[in-house]
Order: sequence, then C-alpha cells, then structure tokens
Amino acid sequence: YNVSHFLQMDSPGADGADLLPPPPPLTAGDVPLRVDELDTKIVKVQKSRRVQVARPGFARKGQPIQLLTNHFKVNIGGVDGDFYHYSIALFYEDDRPVDGKGIGRKVIDKLHETYDTELGGKHFAYDGEKSLFTLGSLPQNKLEFTVVLEDSGSSKRTAGNGSPGGSGSPNGSDRKRFRRPYQSKSFKVQISYAAKIPMKSIASALRGQESENSQEAYRVLDIILRQNAAKKGCLLVRQSFFHDNPRNFCDLGGGVLGCRGFHSSFRTTQGGLSLNIDVSTTMIVQPGPVVDFLIANQNVRDPYQIDWAKAKRTLKNLRIKAIPSNMENKITGLSELPCNQQTFSLKQRRDENGDEPTELCTLVSLQRYTKALSTLQRSSLVEKSRQKPEERKKALSDALNTSDYDTDPMLKAVGVSISPNFTQIEGRVLSAPKLKLGNGEDLFPRNGRWNFRNKKLVMPAKVERWAIANFSARCDVQKLWRDLARMGEQMGVMVEDPYVVVDENPQARRAPPPARVEQMLEQMMAKLPAAPKFVLCLFPERNSNIYGPWKKRTLADFGIINQCLGNTRVNDQLLANLLLKINAKLGGLNSLLAVEHSPSIPLVSKVPTIILGMDVSHGSPGQSDIPSIAAVVSSRQWPLISRYRAAVRTQSPKVEMLDSLFKPVSDTVDEGLVRELLLDFYTSSGKKKPDHIIIFRDGVSESQFNQVLNIELDQIIEACKFLDEKWCPKFTVIVAQKNHHTKFFQKGSPDNVPPGTVIDSQICHPRHNDFYMCAHAGMIGTTRPVHYHVLFDEIGFSADDLQELVHSLSYVYQRSSTAISVVAPIFYAHLAAAQVGKFMKFDEMSETSSGHAGVTSAGSVPVPALPRLHENVSSSMYFC
Repeated sequence: YNVSHFLQMDSPGADGADLLPPPPPLTAGDVPLRVDELDTKIVKVQKSRRVQVARPGFARKGQPIQLLTNHFKVNIGGVDGDFYHYSIALFYEDDRPVDGKGIGRKVIDKLHETYDTELGGKHFAYDGEKSLFTLGSLPQNKLEFTVVLEDSGSSKRTAGNGSPGGSGSPNGSDRKRFRRPYQSKSFKVQISYAAKIPMKSIASALRGQESENSQEAYRVLDIILRQNAAKKGCLLVRQSFFHDNPRNFCDLGGGVLGCRGFHSSFRTTQGGLSLNIDVSTTMIVQPGPVVDFLIANQNVRDPYQIDWAKAKRTLKNLRIKAIPSNMENKITGLSELPCNQQTFSLKQRRDENGDEPTELCTLVSLQRYTKALSTLQRSSLVEKSRQKPEERKKALSDALNTSDYDTDPMLKAVGVSISPNFTQIEGRVLSAPKLKLGNGEDLFPRNGRWNFRNKKLVMPAKVERWAIANFSARCDVQKLWRDLARMGEQMGVMVEDPYVVVDENPQARRAPPPARVEQMLEQMMAKLPAAPKFVLCLFPERNSNIYGPWKKRTLADFGIINQCLGNTRVNDQLLANLLLKINAKLGGLNSLLAVEHSPSIPLVSKVPTIILGMDVSHGSPGQSDIPSIAAVVSSRQWPLISRYRAAVRTQSPKVEMLDSLFKPVSDTVDEGLVRELLLDFYTSSGKKKPDHIIIFRDGVSESQFNQVLNIELDQIIEACKFLDEKWCPKFTVIVAQKNHHTKFFQKGSPDNVPPGTVIDSQICHPRHNDFYMCAHAGMIGTTRPVHYHVLFDEIGFSADDLQELVHSLSYVYQRSSTAISVVAPIFYAHLAAAQVGKFMKFDEMSETSSGHAGVTSAGSVPVPALPRLHENVSSSMYFC
C-alpha cells in the first residue's frame, strides 16, 4: 500500500504540502520504505510471467507407421564464429533518405562488388531494408561509402512484357531512335555496428535452450535464403519465393493469376536443424498490356466498356513499363484530361512524374494481387493448387534442386550443408473413438468416416411449429418437406407438417436484400398465430446476398432458429446432412463419444470441465477497415463435450489478440465474452463451476504465444475472479496452427497418411510440448496436419491422454459424419464468427480502400458493435 500510495503522488507546490493526506498508520509488520529502496521493492511485487511448458514425456498409444516429412537435415560445419549485425542507412546525393523499396538490394550488391577489399572480403546477408549481417566483423564499426548505380532502364527479367526483344517492343530502327544514354545515380551508404550474435546459440537452441541470440541467428539464416531468392529475381512474400516462370502461373479469371512457388525456412527440431521446404501459392496481377488486364478484371468485351473510376482504384501503385522508354514506373493515378487535350513528353527524365498513353503501358510481372478474391476465383485457386502426395514430393525435390543452396556463398561461409533427402520419421496411428447412436447402438468409424443410413440419432429433436420461407427458389417445395420428413423418420427426427409455406412476392425480387427479408417476415407473421420455432429458408442460389440480413433479423431480433438452403440438387445425402444441422440447432445431438456417454474421459469426466475454442476472423486481404470478429465457444451440460454455445464480439481491424474476454464496466458488471459462457456452463451443468478450463486457441503464431499466456489467459482468470474471488480453476492452454508448412507422406505409398496419424518426436520442438495430428482422411490433395502447441498445463495431462482428447474432439463435430482436421471447438468458433459477421454489411465500408495502397494501422477505424442474439437462440448451436 505504501509503495502505490507514494507513486501516485505529484510534487506539490510550496503552498501545497498541507493538501496532502497524512500517511496511514503503520500496522504490525509494516516497514517504512526509503526512496532508494522503491525500485527494488517494485521489482519484487511484479507478477511472474508464464513461460511455455516443457514436454512431459512421449506418447506411446497407436500403431507405428513409417513416414517421410518435408524437412531436410542441415549440418553446420563450425559454430565457433559470430554473426555481426550492422544497421544500414541509405541516402541520395542531397542527403535525402532513400525510402523506396527494392533499390536497397541493388545498392548493397553494387557496394559489395565495388568495395570488396575495403569490406574485408566478407559475404553479406542483407534483409533488403535496414539490417546487414556478416560472418565475422567488418574492418571498422562505422563505415561510409558512395555507390554509383548505372541503369539503362531495361530489365532482362521482364522480357516479353514490353522490354527490348520481347513482344510489343519497338523494332530495331525504333530502338536506335529511342535508345537512351546510361543514367547514373549516386547513393551514400552508412554502415554502423549494432550487435554480435554467437553462432553457438544455434547449438544451444537445439538443446532446448532458446534465447534472443538463437532467434536472431535463425533470422540471419532465413535472411540468407531470402537473399538467395532475390538474386534469382523472385517475388518474396516473407519466407515464400516465386519465380517469374509462366509454367508456374494459372489463370483464376478477372485478370488474376495464381503463382506457384515454394516456402523455405530453417527449423529447430529434436533431430537437429532442418530446412523446411513446402509448395506455396500467391496471387499476382496478370502481366502484359494494361488494357488487356482491365478488360479481364472488369469482365468487359472492349476498352470502351471499361469503368475508369474503378480502373483508377485497381491500378493505383501497380508498376508498369511504357513503350518506347521501357522505364519502370509506379501508377499514381489517371489523367482527368480528355484525349484531345492530353499531351505527352518524349524526353521525360527518370525522376519526373509524367503521363503515359495507357495503350503503350504493360504491367510488370510478379506483382501481388492483394484484393479479396471472388468465390469463383477462390474455388479455382483451390482446385488448381491441389497436389497429390507424390506430385508434391516431386515439386519439393525440384524446388530444393533449383535453389542451389550448396553454391550460395554466404551459406558456404557459414558451413551449411543440406541433405537432398526427405527426413524419415516414425509416427503413430490412433484408433478412431467409438461413437454412440440412438437405441444404444455402437458405431465404429472407418477411415475417419461413418454413415447415418438406417441409423437413429442419439438425441433427436422434434421439428414442430415451423415454416418455410421461399425466396424465389426454383424447386418443388412440397416434395422437399415431404422428403425431409421421410428422411427424418429414418433418422429418428420427427418432422411435422409446416404451419405455412410463404412464397416471395415476385415484385419484391428487385428490392434490396434487407427489404426483401422484411417483406418475407411480415408475410409470415401475418399468417401465423405466433412466431415459429424453426424456419427453413430457401434461396435461389448459394452465397445469396439475402443471407446476412436474414440471419440478423431471425437470430438477433426474432429469436428464431433457421436453416438456409441454396437451390442445389436435392437428394437423400443432402437431406441427411440438412437434418444433422437442423437437429443440432434445435438442441438435439447426432452422435456421442462412447467415453463421453460412460463418462470416462481422463481428467475431464470426473471433474467439472469446460472446453473453450477461441478464434478471430479478419476481413479479406486488402480490406483494412473491416472490423475483426472475435468468437469464443464453450462446452455446456458437463460431462458432455459435444454440445457448445458461442459468444461473439467485434474488435479493431486486423488485431489477432482477443480484447474483450474480460470487460468490467462497473464493480458488478462484466460485459466480456468469458462471463456469459461461464454462467451458461454453471446453469446447464447442475450449478457446478468448472474446476478445469481447457482452452484451444486458433490463429496465432509462435511470436504471439507469450501474449496468449500472459494477456489472454490473465483476462480469463480475471473474469473467473470477478464471478468468485475464491474460485481458482486449473487451466490447460493449447494453440492449434493450420498455417504451417510441415507435411507428411507415407513411405512406400502414394496415399495420404491415414486419419489419426500423430507425430510428437524427431521433428517437433527440442523442449516444448508440441505435436502434429492428421485426424481426418485427406481425400483430395495432400493432407495438412494441425500443429498443436501445449503452452500451459496446470491440469496435468499425460502425453497419451491429451493426444487422445484432441483426437476425440475431431469426432464430435455435429455438422458431418466425418472426422474433421481440427478440434470441433475451434471449428465452431470460426463458424460463429463467420455467421455473425454477416449480420453487418461491412463490404460497403471497404469499397473506398485500395487493395494496393497499403493497410491502415490497426485500431484506426471506429468499431461498430454487433447486435446481441435473442435469448431464445443465444444458447443454441445456431452456427452449425
């Protein structure tokens, strides 16, 4: 008390001393503090930070399986040297700082070529911006050089896109007429010593002793890989590299190409240092004539139909080359003058802004397309980037060969050698958990799948007091609901006749979506004595723009459970899947784990346990002003782990950490996400508070683990304490990562790894508790495992028990009859965020932002709040 009281005081004026309150009386045990003791005392009362837990041991359950992985073993010849880190500052001749991206690498390459002797013959690893690394020190800690770049304005890399010798280039006589003398530009380069990084730190990290030095050392190695790719003319996207080779391009429509490249990074594993290489895909703008791109982008027939206002937004900041100068420039806008008034300068200086005729401009290759893809483009990208396991293995071997890492001078200087062979490891295949269906029937999934044909659901709901809303769907509505009732009878779900079928007034079809929804609900309510319990909504197509307004009105305003159906081919399989979703939404359960039914899940069934799934969904790339949606789902009705509810909030755009887990607005009111979920667990689980809280977190990288452990977990603990100061539940925190680059292949088989495959040795972290799991059957392409990181475990799971729990949670997903790739709570959180996010029409907000103009800073846009769900549906699985 004395410390905090003292720190809050200001220094009063000469006449202000008597305004201060007298110090509180000392009680037994209090020792007055001198000023010089304050700093030491404050350090002692600081809360200790949580750190990632170590692996408790290795799991043993499951059938052994021999696998190959896309990690290539790395040997380092000597680790006695040091990396030296230098800061780079670039200036023009007039001392203006160089701020343009891309020029840095040209300047540093020229520096190395010109001043090799003065730099002690050292090889560089340059990050393209402000950091340069060498093995061993430079002759001096501070150096300054003048570098002269000579540039004719041509580029070999873009031949064929308006460059000399490519299609669209002027003929020989024209080239003579327009040939320009070489232009020179001088730069000042300042090199300043920043830090020393011992290479021994790499060996320490491999023993599990990670430090800031070891992280920096790995960063240097990854920068060497980026530099290697940059010298080959690749597009660099973090640690993924894309060559300018048309064989790697696939047309996605709309002037957008998919570009296949590869990811390459060094990883610390139990088996030593490895190079992780994987196939990677990005989107690029279609290179070639600007007019051709705009025609494709806007889906018009000729230049006369181009919307130039839209074109201006699309083209901004893209790079072009113009005939005849062949100089590369960035588009800043379009001229407002009509053609008969616009003039052009033949002698344009390189640094001048100027106008170029659009017809003579071609887009430079390898420019990223950062706007949101349409549904068709997205599905085309997925379709064209799939590779079967054998295809992917060949592509990865080719990528390693073409990278020529063995000849890279910096890697040679470090003594790095990379094995050309995939690393062989041993995994285990866990048995699928036994499921319980209706009538006490047991079901054993095979190959990660099962079938409800001629089976009864374990807890069927009743479809009663329901209606059908038909938004102009072309289908036989009466046959549809009769077939639904027939299928329901087979599955144990009683489907009564609907109270009413409301067909949309044909005149309303041209109205805006919210107006169409309003009219439909007015028509429906006029024909019913009371609001229906359930509505089946029929849309004329999938991804209808009516979906968002419909969900908002029915779930937030009226509190009506509903199921939407696009006008697809209706068959028994579709009807069965539809009933699985309807049953879960209405409070039923389709299947249960046998160990859940018993109940006999270790550390979960005997002690009240809540399972949380947390995710944040962001707007599409390029949409920097769309709020992010934070969702947390929680298990309910313990000892069940198959039934969930969700809480959803908006937060600042592109912010990954959840900021609304605990939000006290007064001494007694907390409006955070966690409180409502804990209260729901309490009321639905026989007034029991959870003594165990298991948290599954999606969407965070290794660099954010510390925030999950020390910020998000703190918020959850505070939410618990806010409800009951004496309540001290135990926590287990697990992060699930899907966006990583580790893949597994069966040795001696072209098939994907079987469902239930788990790996926790050889390529996992040397010290931390992590494992890879392929819970699902990969039917198309190459199976992507989920990488689980156990950050915190007060509950004390054994390796086997935790892996079995994670595996089982892939079998409780109520929407399908297959195991899913990630635990169901995380999948549900993603579904809840996506569905509630459509309540608000965010798309219009992003129209004004340019996808190529960069991203606004997070939190710079006011965040609108989401409407709260009606109490009738808030505890349901409406997101199913």
